[in-house]
Amino acid sequence: MATKANSVLYPTLVEVDPFVPADQQKGLHNRWHPDIPAYASVKPGEVFKIQCVDWTGAQIGNNDYSDDIKNVDLTKVHNLSGPVAIEGTEPGDCLVVDILDVTPFEKMPWGYTGIFELENGGGLFAREFNSKAAKAIWDLKGIYATSRHIPGVRFAGVSHPGLIGTAPSAELLATWNERERGLISQHANAVPPVAFAPEPTGTYVGQDLPHEVLKKIGSEGARTIPGREHGGNCDIKNLSKGSRCYFPVFVKGANLSVGDLHFSQGDGELSFCGAIEMAGIITMSTSIIKGGVEKFALKQPIFLPSPVDPLYSAKLIFEGISVDYHGDGKQYNMDATVAYKQAALNAITYLMKIGYTREQAYLLLSAAPVESHVAALVDSPNACVTLALPLGIFEHDILPKEEGLKKLDFGQCAIRSDGVV
Repeated sequence: MATKANSVLYPTLVEVDPFVPADQQKGLHNRWHPDIPAYASVKPGEVFKIQCVDWTGAQIGNNDYSDDIKNVDLTKVHNLSGPVAIEGTEPGDCLVVDILDVTPFEKMPWGYTGIFELENGGGLFAREFNSKAAKAIWDLKGIYATSRHIPGVRFAGVSHPGLIGTAPSAELLATWNERERGLISQHANAVPPVAFAPEPTGTYVGQDLPHEVLKKIGSEGARTIPGREHGGNCDIKNLSKGSRCYFPVFVKGANLSVGDLHFSQGDGELSFCGAIEMAGIITMSTSIIKGGVEKFALKQPIFLPSPVDPLYSAKLIFEGISVDYHGDGKQYNMDATVAYKQAALNAITYLMKIGYTREQAYLLLSAAPVESHVAALVDSPNACVTLALPLGIFEHDILPKEEGLKKLDFGQCAIRSDGVV
């Protein structure tokens, strides 16, 4: 007979409602700052759960227009749950985090992928496409995702936190702000911006703190948009259930925060909001390696990937080199970003031959479990990057044939109500 006495429910340290705006909830924050105190604490070895809103904090709806993407307030992102202090952790230690599970809320079995406007967020092809807002809503059924906005595909998700990291020290925060402000000053009029400086507007900390502390966090707090030395928004799709992460610790307690949960994502997350963004629950446990920063030369996190991965062995692989042959034909020297963009553009134009619109193809490559690899960085001037599209995600044959490709009608994804794409 089952014994209830030894069946202990894992505690939920942060509870949220995915349908309520983030700035109306406790236990959330959208800036990095050492003065944000821990919202909860755990002992090493304890298993715990954390609930997370989607990265925009409930700004995006399950509907058939992209006006919410167009008008999203990016000063309010990302909305992270925490911080969680791990008892006994000191600066210089290594915090070991085991990601045990990542799931959507049962009451919200859907997510979204978005193309952001050139002037409001951008994305990898913001300038090339003069991006206008578009999105796809994905229905999450068990391990699979399908979308009414991108018909003909179904794939298994590799669910993971897009953003997870420890709190910075005051010294590290000052370093971030100095170097990023310096970059901004060199590209003052860039569209989209090259970086995001601290911004008091939209700053939120879901705790009762003195006004002067909140004001300091607003004026100094680092935006959560890029990844940095502590982890942060690295969007690594293989940090899924079963992964083990090793984070450098900069403050007492480590103050771990997590959010931006993804049901699925391709390598590169092309469209800025390029994963299947979801609200959900992450289950974790932690341990400490004392002095781990020195022991492992831990300048940034390292991790062991998940042993759980969708089995898509057959793939169509697109190459890209560091020549902008989809644009002005400019030759770059060993530029892997240019090479990646050309591989992705090759895949997008191929998918358009099959019948997908440019927006659908862009969203699909962002959300599906696409793999990208650096193939060569030794043969000047052309770096070579590959992008692998799994054949098994399609309900129809997409392979090249003697007679050419059969073009089908897949409609269009969700676009702005004014019809502009």
